[in-house]
Amino acid sequence: MTNPDPADQAAASRFGFGTQIRKSPFFDATVRWGATGFSVYNHMYIPRDFGDPVQNFWNLVNSATLSDVAVERQVEITGPDAARFTQLLTPRNLSQCAVGQCKYVLITNAGGGILNDPVLLRLGENHFWLSLADSDILLWAQGVAVHSGMDVEISEPDVSPLQLQGPNSGKIMQALFGEEISRLRYYWLEEHELDGIPLIVSRTGWSSELGYEIYLHDGSRGDELWERIMAAGKPYGLAPGHTSSIRRIEAGMLSYHADMDIDTNPFELGLDRLVDLEMEADFIGKAALARIAREGVSRLQVGLEIDGEPLPGPNTEYWPIKLSGEPAGQVTSAVYSPRLESNIALAMVRIEHSALDTRVEIEMPSGSRHAKVVRKPFYDPGKNLPKG
Repeated sequence: MTNPDPADQAAASRFGFGTQIRKSPFFDATVRWGATGFSVYNHMYIPRDFGDPVQNFWNLVNSATLSDVAVERQVEITGPDAARFTQLLTPRNLSQCAVGQCKYVLITNAGGGILNDPVLLRLGENHFWLSLADSDILLWAQGVAVHSGMDVEISEPDVSPLQLQGPNSGKIMQALFGEEISRLRYYWLEEHELDGIPLIVSRTGWSSELGYEIYLHDGSRGDELWERIMAAGKPYGLAPGHTSSIRRIEAGMLSYHADMDIDTNPFELGLDRLVDLEMEADFIGKAALARIAREGVSRLQVGLEIDGEPLPGPNTEYWPIKLSGEPAGQVTSAVYSPRLESNIALAMVRIEHSALDTRVEIEMPSGSRHAKVVRKPFYDPGKNLPKG
């Protein structure tokens, strides 16, 4: 294991971190490898800056990046009723979810609002993890369990994921784990050990590129794991990095608190496939979602192409959308894609303004711009890249 250099510790202290927000097991390694900015996600620090975000994007799509995503905290659900309880939390039908399989799911409240959009991992017949977006689902699940009448245990395990993403990620994984890792299917998981380090490896990730998530089971070995992966990836151009806003918006991937929240329902996002109102099992929000499906929605998420010069970076606030001077919605995520040579955005608009090629006006801090409703995702709509 590599011990933090005093200079690295001094650099970390300049960020002004406190004890009330947790650091990941990979924190010292990310500082040592060039992290210059952090934000807070699930009450933890997450590296958000390794230099030029455009270069980070090209590293991701042309070779591979390693990202600290330990902020994707796990809610562990075990006990005799774990499968039934997990189904209670989500409108996605889990009856065909096999042991060793992963599923993208939504967690909804009684009104059908979205509380989180985690990746669910089924490690055993009655053993599940919810790999979280940014909200306190551990507390929600524990509260639901109290009144569920089910025999379950809800906890947060000592688990911290890394993301190894990009076209060369498969070669790096083979260098680490051997040829057999290439048989791991998209949205499936396996248990592994690397130099005695206990891991779960899944073919998932928040990039829409070929990629893997590596879940560390022992937080004391985070620095060691990071260095081991970086060493294996050196011949393949592996670079330290962070989740790319450019790539995830290209892919139409949603960011909780940005593109959806507790007041957003799945139908507004076009995520009907994640809601099974016909299954026999009950789930929280079933009656409300049935009513919404029956009555329809008044707004819809769309893709936009924004005219004008390249945006200087992702938006940091919602931008109002108008049509003929009247409010029509808001831009939730926007960025310039150097690959597409276009400003692209996800937006929530009134349903009567959601048709393709509808022209709208966006009010930005730098002034107004025109935009056009387009299909999303903007790149690789069939998700052929992550499927390999």
